[in-house]
Amino acid sequence: MSAESWIADNNRYLAASLQWLRLRLQELATPPSSPAAAQASPAPIATTAVVVAGPAAAPVRTWFGQKQAAPAPSPAAAPTAGSADVLLPPEAAADRDAQLLDAAANEREAAARCDPPPALLLLAARLRLSSFERDTLLMCAAAELDPAIGPLFAAAAGHPARSYPTFALAMHAFDEPTWDSLAPQHPLRGLRLVEVVQAEATPMTASPLRADERIVNYIKGLNALDERLAALASAVPAARAAGLSASQRTAVDDALARLRSDSPEARAPTLVLAGPDPASKLAVATAVCQAIDRQLYRLGLEALPVQRAEAENLARLWRRESALLAVALYVDAEGLDGASAEAGAALAAFVAAGPALVFVGVRDGVASLPGASPAIDVGRPTADEQRASWNELFAGALPADQAAAGARRLAGQFDFNLDDIALAASLAQQAAGDATLADRAWDSCRSLARPRLDALAQRIVPKATWDDLVLSDESLRLLNQIVAHVRGRFQVFEDWGYARKMARGFGLGALFAGESGTGKTMAAEVLANELRLHLYRIDLSAVVSKYIGETEKNLRRLFDAAEQGGAILFFDEADALFGKRSEVKDSHDRYANIEINYLLQRMEAFGGLAVLATNMKTALDPAFMRRLRFVVNFPFPGPAQRQQMWRKVFPRELPQRDLDYAQLARFNLSGGNIHSIALNAAFAAADRDGVITQPLLLSAVRTELRKLDKPVNEAEFR
Repeated sequence: MSAESWIADNNRYLAASLQWLRLRLQELATPPSSPAAAQASPAPIATTAVVVAGPAAAPVRTWFGQKQAAPAPSPAAAPTAGSADVLLPPEAAADRDAQLLDAAANEREAAARCDPPPALLLLAARLRLSSFERDTLLMCAAAELDPAIGPLFAAAAGHPARSYPTFALAMHAFDEPTWDSLAPQHPLRGLRLVEVVQAEATPMTASPLRADERIVNYIKGLNALDERLAALASAVPAARAAGLSASQRTAVDDALARLRSDSPEARAPTLVLAGPDPASKLAVATAVCQAIDRQLYRLGLEALPVQRAEAENLARLWRRESALLAVALYVDAEGLDGASAEAGAALAAFVAAGPALVFVGVRDGVASLPGASPAIDVGRPTADEQRASWNELFAGALPADQAAAGARRLAGQFDFNLDDIALAASLAQQAAGDATLADRAWDSCRSLARPRLDALAQRIVPKATWDDLVLSDESLRLLNQIVAHVRGRFQVFEDWGYARKMARGFGLGALFAGESGTGKTMAAEVLANELRLHLYRIDLSAVVSKYIGETEKNLRRLFDAAEQGGAILFFDEADALFGKRSEVKDSHDRYANIEINYLLQRMEAFGGLAVLATNMKTALDPAFMRRLRFVVNFPFPGPAQRQQMWRKVFPRELPQRDLDYAQLARFNLSGGNIHSIALNAAFAAADRDGVITQPLLLSAVRTELRKLDKPVNEAEFR
């Protein structure tokens, strides 16, 4: 059946139902016809006697494009041909009204026999309404559909001011009334089909009833998402389910098995999806909804009302909506751990109210959600699946050996879902330049994986290269080993099977230990440049908090943001955060130790490169040393190293004249001090003749030594 045909059938049913309701109300408004009742009755109501104007005359009304004429009266009650208007006696009028009502009921039943059924009957079936509840809802909707019906409500209620539907009128007008239908747990009130507009001193049964606008629209055949929900939730495109790997399809099958289970205990309406990647969890939920033919909507945790009553009301509206439309809901609760207690309570209240099928996406499993099944783990695609995806995207564009090498390198560094891999490959193909497709894909991945750490870290643009470093051979060897470990991670862990033998510890931690100014930050820049990764220096003032638990939350945000592998985390002055645990003497010591313990766990579980720099190596907790794969010492430079630093500190564009590097190297200064001296001398040269000379440098050296409170031996300046 076409939509137009069904709309016409639905309008025919509504018109017949409204005609039946009007006649039923007219019947209630007519006083008893017995003589005793007539004597006891006060002033007669106008509808007691019906004036019939000839056989051809019948009242005509138009509802939903359907002209409704009252059925012709029976022969016994009909006037003879040619007679004038006749005032029927009460008994005849009652018989005639009963016949009209029966005819309207038959017309209503006939209109209901369409396929699909009319909207009101569909709603009653889906919400399990009794015939009394269905007709009560019809009466409330009639007030919206036919504004002229108000006087009939007043007449049927026997009170001129009650021109509105009430529960009392419904219980008097319809068959098989029950008190249960008035309870707040039953559909009429529990699913907000009708609203009781109750004044302060008015009994509930005598209070006006108002049909919900969404329900009135549904009865009319307009089935669209409730605007109160549409303002909070957004539809998820079905295309989000396309990029699922084989391992993620297992999570889809698990969710479908729970939804289709014959066991009520296993078939929970709330499915918790746990994992580090929000996009993967949303894609899994979308795939589940596609399999059961439902449209998925996404609702952010921040959109949930904080007040418990409002959260429960929202859940009831969504439960009603899921019965009227084939929809499901995905609650994005990624920030649940960092959210307020009120937000967590609101989510629990929402789930407890039973909003039909709902997915809750969290970072870790949540045990406190009532009615939720055990969490389903949803991870990103495995490293092998990511490599296969990269290889497939490179096929044809690169030689087979280059495609395989590029795929292995990208899968070893970046932890992406398949959609992000496809996006990075597309951006690489569109990018201009002479670099190979694999190199352009690396740049695309680095941009996509750039973490949002502005509040917790400072991004450093790396400029230093290997030529700028002046270190011992041992330190340079260790730095090159760090680069080799990062680049060979996929081959060792995946191809050679170490990932199957290790539960965690896939990340790489390095400690740079040495005095201030010995090149620790420069070495971190060199690594970032060589590996073509972003470098973030952690702002300890933003991470460490005096409030209990806040430091751990900040650290979690920090490591979570860098999980995709596009950045190096650089903890400068690491002894402030990675200090030794102390003996517990009070609660402050206990919570300080908890911070260290949490940091130990996250350092071991972190999959990227984290560099710790300190000039107080002995202040670090010994437990960190086991978790650090490399310890690179940055000793104070000797005369030969200082002379190399002096030769490399000046840019090629800077004019120089008669510089004695051997004399400059005699001063006991670190690389950071040498850089400051060269910069100060450059400003002094810019203020004079624009040339760096030995006297200018010696003057800047004297100033730097005094700044450091070091003795100035004038003999060294001759």
